[in-house]
Amino acid sequence: MRNPMEGVRVLEVAQFTFVPAAGAVLADWGAEVIKIEHAERGDAQRGLVRVLGYDTASAGSSFFPIMEGPNRGKRSVGLALEQPSARRVLDELIRTSDVFLTNFLPEARARLRIDVEDVRAVNPDIVYVRGSGFGVRGAEADKGGYDSTAFWARGGSAAGVTTPGADRLTRMPAGAYGDSMGGMTIAGGIAAALYSRAITGQPSVVDVSLLGVGAWATQFSVNLALMTGGPLPVRTPPRHGSATNPLIGAYLTADGRWIELSMLQPGRYWAEFCKLAGREELGTDERFDSTEKLMANAAAAAEIVADLVAGRPFAEWVEILSRGKGPWAAVQNAWEVGQDPSLRANGLIAGVVDADGVDRELVANPVQFDESPVTLTRAPQFAEHTDEVLLSLGITEEELLALKIDGAVS
Repeated sequence: MRNPMEGVRVLEVAQFTFVPAAGAVLADWGAEVIKIEHAERGDAQRGLVRVLGYDTASAGSSFFPIMEGPNRGKRSVGLALEQPSARRVLDELIRTSDVFLTNFLPEARARLRIDVEDVRAVNPDIVYVRGSGFGVRGAEADKGGYDSTAFWARGGSAAGVTTPGADRLTRMPAGAYGDSMGGMTIAGGIAAALYSRAITGQPSVVDVSLLGVGAWATQFSVNLALMTGGPLPVRTPPRHGSATNPLIGAYLTADGRWIELSMLQPGRYWAEFCKLAGREELGTDERFDSTEKLMANAAAAAEIVADLVAGRPFAEWVEILSRGKGPWAAVQNAWEVGQDPSLRANGLIAGVVDADGVDRELVANPVQFDESPVTLTRAPQFAEHTDEVLLSLGITEEELLALKIDGAVS
């Protein structure tokens, strides 16, 4: 299979996860991605050795998942963009690239001369891509943002998952949560822009903001609020099930695990569930023997379901519900997601060999082409490919040495 982005060169001047994650997806799809890192400091994310209370690196090894996820498959060049002598290298990279990808703020882009006009002056056909916190227009165009602020808080997710009256705000369920979704979004935008350029001959400027991705993720609620002309009423859902369906929602098992039911047609699945649970008589109970009665008595039925689920351990419920047709899911932790049989059957947990030669695994991006799982290569070490890339641009070894002495490259 030919990877769809094969032959495309992406020049990435970005750090952390939001925009670099887009470069990783494009690399998964076959693009050549050259990552520019500051010649001395590198990507600032390399310094995040502890996040959310967890160590971000494997002890005693080079494996650094916080960098591997959004940077696998790239080549790293150490380049001090503020050094005048580095400009020749940057211009040559721009000249030979199809996409310029950045999350630098406007002031930094202007200072380093990597704004649209600067890059297009070197390569008029390049697709120019900006990832931002709050968009490129309006009062906050110069404001930086993270997924915890722009995506999670401002985009509506935090309010949407925090229980009314809670004494603390519900946090994102994983590090780089909005960043990862935003990276996929940027990758899709780049693919569309490259298609448009191939058809029309005109390059695009692509913009994606974390706030925009956050609003898109919560669009159902936002659209309802826009329709009604104000905030949505605060509704406290029943403890179990929904107001009209006992077979929707999360139920706690005997060993403190959760099972999520999503049987949207309660009349269709009630009898089957009761039989699987060993209470077949409830399927014909006069309180629940029609869809209308089941909906009217949903609260009572939900209490019965809660008691049934609470009577057996998680593993037993997984086996029991697997015999039925009603939709449900085990609520999985991060380790269980990594072992998920469907993810593995579809190649969405992929192998990669780290810089020490150790076999590792990473989550693959969710898009596949021609039913072919992606082949991953590790993220680069800092400035690992500087010499290789610069020599390929026609820079001589003597010039390369001079650039290193000058501090322009590393």
